[in-house]
Amino acid sequence: MKDQYDVIVIGGGPAGCTAAALIAEAGYSTLLIEREKMPRFHVGESLMPETYWPLQRLGLLDRMKNSAFVTKKSVQFVTATGKESEPFYFTEHDPRECSTTWQVERADFDQMMFERAGELGADCYDATRVMDIMMDEGEVARGVKLKLADGTLKDVYGKVVIDGSGQQSLIANKLGIREENPKLRKAAVWGYWKDARRDEGDNGGATIIMQTIEKDSWFWFIPLSNNVTSIGCVGDTDYMLKRGCDMEEVYRQELDKCPGLQSRLENSERVGKLHVAKEYSYWTKKHSGEGWVLIGDAFGFIDPIYSSGVYFALVMGEKAADAIIAGLAKGDVSAAQLGCWCDEFKEGASWIRKLVEAFYTKEFSFGSFMKANPNFRGNLTDLLIGRIFYDGVGDIFGKMDPILDKAGMDGMMIA
Repeated sequence: MKDQYDVIVIGGGPAGCTAAALIAEAGYSTLLIEREKMPRFHVGESLMPETYWPLQRLGLLDRMKNSAFVTKKSVQFVTATGKESEPFYFTEHDPRECSTTWQVERADFDQMMFERAGELGADCYDATRVMDIMMDEGEVARGVKLKLADGTLKDVYGKVVIDGSGQQSLIANKLGIREENPKLRKAAVWGYWKDARRDEGDNGGATIIMQTIEKDSWFWFIPLSNNVTSIGCVGDTDYMLKRGCDMEEVYRQELDKCPGLQSRLENSERVGKLHVAKEYSYWTKKHSGEGWVLIGDAFGFIDPIYSSGVYFALVMGEKAADAIIAGLAKGDVSAAQLGCWCDEFKEGASWIRKLVEAFYTKEFSFGSFMKANPNFRGNLTDLLIGRIFYDGVGDIFGKMDPILDKAGMDGMMIA
């Protein structure tokens, strides 16, 4: 490891690896550091179809096609009564190859990304912990203080520091610019099941979103390789983390309240331990500064409901890399240059956030809305696949917002 780099990237997830790979490919010296020993476990297995384009740019499509990852061609929703919607087949909306995506084991996927960054010229180190971000007065980033795998302490300097440290969000926490989303104070409990029943045919690899009775929580059903399925439950933090109940009990109780899961789990068994995450919905008040920029979950995270996390990470890594490459070429590493992509990204992400909030409005029914407004099916499918960066993508909310406002008011009166 050298003492000086053009760019230092913190975090070996999809965001950090994408940024490191593209910046190194452009010829700039790049250090990529990951706290854990690779490969490491991570949640967030379901990809949106629009991940196709950053993966294509990274030269990883053939590896994805030749991998053991389950192909994902659709998404489906199941109501609190167990009624299944018609699957949203992505190819019906867009027949191109980009409409087929994957369900991934993140340990394998992130390892592939980490290796690709190295192939394109980045110096990649795992089991390397960031002890501090070195900043001058005025919050100007100069480098990082590291603890290497062998315990050695080392200072490394860079023209730009990219924070892709995930929910640690090192720079955001250092500067106090992280803001929790009070509307989405959620917790997730998930585990992995062997031999859970999947549908036949093109819907066999679908992400399925299943409501529980009374809509107090919902489950994801994500088919992975080797006939293992990721099955997780999400609800309000206060509801999920009940005082006096352990997670095994909470998970079992919620499974019993999910009609859509009963038949799928009849001949299956859970493997491994349960995992828990809470208070993961947040944003940052500031996304870049002199010599630094946030990407991936360090920038912010909305909710797992529509599987946007990995796609957003890839897009942010790509956009930040382009801004940094342009900035280094002209000697400009200002906040404005490094964060020139942030407003456009936030506008696109805002439509997913609105869709998430609609899902959590108990009195609102997507099924009823689509039955009354079938002309918006294409618009809704665009949102579900991640096609969110064009004029008109938010048109559906012109019709949906008044219904959501009324549903919200009705819910308040009922409460």
